[in-house]
Amino acid sequence: MREDTNGAAPEVTIVEVAPRDGFQVVKPFIPTDQKIGVVEALAAAGFQRMEIGAYVSPKAIPQMADLGEILGRAKLPEHMRLQVLVPNRRGLEMALRAGIRDICWVVSVSESHNQSNVCRTVEESLSDFEAAWAELGCEVALLRFNLATTFDCPFEGRTVEAEVDRCIERVIAAAPKVEFGLCDTTGRAATDHVEDLCSSAVNRYGSDDVTFAFHGHDTYNLGVANALAAYRAGVRVLDGAAAGLGGCPFAPGASGNTGSEDLVFAFEHMGVRTGINMEKLLAAADMAQEVAPDQAAGRIRTVPRRRVLAGYGRETQGITS
Repeated sequence: MREDTNGAAPEVTIVEVAPRDGFQVVKPFIPTDQKIGVVEALAAAGFQRMEIGAYVSPKAIPQMADLGEILGRAKLPEHMRLQVLVPNRRGLEMALRAGIRDICWVVSVSESHNQSNVCRTVEESLSDFEAAWAELGCEVALLRFNLATTFDCPFEGRTVEAEVDRCIERVIAAAPKVEFGLCDTTGRAATDHVEDLCSSAVNRYGSDDVTFAFHGHDTYNLGVANALAAYRAGVRVLDGAAAGLGGCPFAPGASGNTGSEDLVFAFEHMGVRTGINMEKLLAAADMAQEVAPDQAAGRIRTVPRRRVLAGYGRETQGITS
């Protein structure tokens, strides 16, 4: 198995989102100790960034109620960047009080999903962000702005690209330094749609200050293909969730996120460095799978471990069993 032993920087950054997006849809409350065990195992695999939770109403998303305890107890590398998702000003204030400086603000492009997700119009959500950012933005180190339903809405169908552009331009006007997360919330986006829209966004708005990430789901087994399409379009930050856990509780029919282990294997197989140790990631993914065995997905975990760990690309030649 090829390792990054020369200290070279990863050529893609995979943001591990299982502790937030993966856990949020699990109905039985996951014991805090179990969550911490998964978080620490994922950190040990070499992820540079992790979305560790969300500051949202515990009535709406009960799994996030113990985020403060997880942040206080988990033993994580000092260099690891922890981000939390927030949907409004109150969430931002809670994150900043907790000492979190990497913020992922989320707004849906489609009106129907934004109402379902946060009970607000898109205009109300954007106005809330603008006001909060004007007052508190200086305290944030990294702003990740997720545009949910960038490609498709579970209630309205394919999203009009002009509405995506409108949201991007509105956010840039308020926060000139931002990383946009283009989110295939339902997992229904076609691969050519992902590549075309990502390419358009990168070419029209991309700069040293405005960058892009892709957040995909694997509902129709297109998660890895769509991540590769985003990569071809110039996106270098991809979200994944160990064991393919996750989904949006406010997007009917959307299944789990693209498995982090599947993304790592696909990119490393192409010769694109991720900086992730596959053996440790698979062990962490097994732990994540135990959280909700009936909801776990992904492909690489089901392949005999020996084959997965034998190497990538040309290094796999000669493996016959």
